[in-house]
Amino acid sequence: MLPRLSLTHRLTLFFTLVASSVVLGLGGLFMASADQHFVDLDRGALQDKQHLIGEIIASSRSSKDLDRRLDESLNHHHGLFVRVSSGDGRILFQTEDFPAADRLQLPPDVNPLMALMWWRRGQQEFRHQQFQAEAQYAPGIQLTVSLAMDTAHHQHFLNELLNALGLYALAAIVVSGLLGWAAVYYGLAPLRAIKAHAAAVTAQRLQPCMPVQSVPIEMADLAKTLNQMLERLQDDFQRLSEFSSDLAHELRTPISNLLTQTQVTLTSKRENEVYKDVLASNAEELQRLARMVSDMLLLAKTERRVDLPHKEDFMAADEVQALIDFYEAVADDKSIALTLEGNGPVQGDRLMFRRALSNLMSNALRYAPSGSCVKITVASRMNCTDISVENSGEDIDPLLMPRLFDRFYRVDQARSHLGSDGVGLGLAITKAIVEAHGGSVYASSARGITRFTLTFPH
Repeated sequence: MLPRLSLTHRLTLFFTLVASSVVLGLGGLFMASADQHFVDLDRGALQDKQHLIGEIIASSRSSKDLDRRLDESLNHHHGLFVRVSSGDGRILFQTEDFPAADRLQLPPDVNPLMALMWWRRGQQEFRHQQFQAEAQYAPGIQLTVSLAMDTAHHQHFLNELLNALGLYALAAIVVSGLLGWAAVYYGLAPLRAIKAHAAAVTAQRLQPCMPVQSVPIEMADLAKTLNQMLERLQDDFQRLSEFSSDLAHELRTPISNLLTQTQVTLTSKRENEVYKDVLASNAEELQRLARMVSDMLLLAKTERRVDLPHKEDFMAADEVQALIDFYEAVADDKSIALTLEGNGPVQGDRLMFRRALSNLMSNALRYAPSGSCVKITVASRMNCTDISVENSGEDIDPLLMPRLFDRFYRVDQARSHLGSDGVGLGLAITKAIVEAHGGSVYASSARGITRFTLTFPH
């Protein structure tokens, strides 16, 4: 199994491969262009010699005159080989060491006459061309002329050029790889800084610490997202710590009462009525503990954003009216009027909707003064339905408003009620239920009016 490569090594390898492809591609293109340039030069030189030889043949008065004039014209051309033969194969003129081809290369579908061909003899390569001409002294007889040009000097230049390009390509690839590694290494330095900051995060140190301004734009979003995540974790961790402390405090009192009362009762023999009173008192405390555990389980379930168990469409006013009928006796006992206005559709769990609204109505009845009115308003908008529960009474301190929906939090100083048996989970449960439906909850308190508004999206 191949080892996993780091991002630095992967990008360095990628840059090196790209640089190698570019350098080798340019080198190959340059070599092909140089070779084609020499081919064009050889073709032009052979064509010039063809014109010269053709004129000599056309103006020669005899075979001896042809031989003499060709020898005078061609003996000083190094690397050029010429052979003139008659139609019956008899050689009329031939330069010294005229090469015999071991292998003839001719482009396909090309007439050998007038075409540029390649001759190879051993390690030597020749450009070759043939043409026919008619001598003045022998009308009607076509002489075949073969021209061959040695390409050794061209090949020598191409070999030296290939070696130079090879060394340059090797050096360029090595330098590109090193520069690519340096660019990637220093380019990823902000990522290593983010990693170092993330490694320093502990349960006791969750403050956002990712550098946003000092990193490139491409990594700024990552740093910002990590900071937002740390903010959420810090907030949740703080709430969890407070919840654990509040839970211990809330459970300690009823458990201490149960233990103390039971131990005192067991210290001596008592009458049956006393035992009944103690058991009844213990039962009340146990019921309070059971409600607390049930509320905590419901809160944990809704805060996990699980799917609603029984999702359906219903009209909000119908459920509100059912709750008004349920709380009517309590409201009459305190001389509080319950009113309902408006209607609108809600999509969600009917029982959870009732639980959320019931907590608000219970609080409103608990803190509303006698002879006042608790008003429930349902308003259907384009994309949501708002349900507001409003009651008169003492205003809540604006500084305490953000904590109203925290678990186990009660505004005892502002809205104390000695007869209350709540544990401070009602509003937290309401918020969790509304958010499980994809909605939101809002509270306001001013000028003697306290209003809680639940928003359920359509």
